[in-house]
Amino acid sequence: MLRNGLLQGLLLLLVMAGALSIVTSQHQARKLFVALQQEKEHARQMEVEWGQLQLEQSTLAAPARIEKIATKQLQMQLPKKEQSRFIRIGQSSPYDSGTRP
Repeated sequence: MLRNGLLQGLLLLLVMAGALSIVTSQHQARKLFVALQQEKEHARQMEVEWGQLQLEQSTLAAPARIEKIATKQLQMQLPKKEQSRFIRIGQSSPYDSGTRP
């Protein structure tokens, strides 16, 4: 009889330990799921911000805007025709042979 009661007590402890471990693991799984959802939302917000930054960069790098800033703020101007020189690569010139025209 004592042996039977001891066995029942041991089984009861094992069942309770198993139930507690199930509750603990389910609680941990729910916490991890909530954390996963929060990280997914954070990733979505980062993607939206990345898109906005790319749009801003393309707006700021527009050639017309750069030219406007260069002329107004930096007082830059296009060179005149007589200030321009063109260099052609891959064609022979009279200067290649060492003689001058």
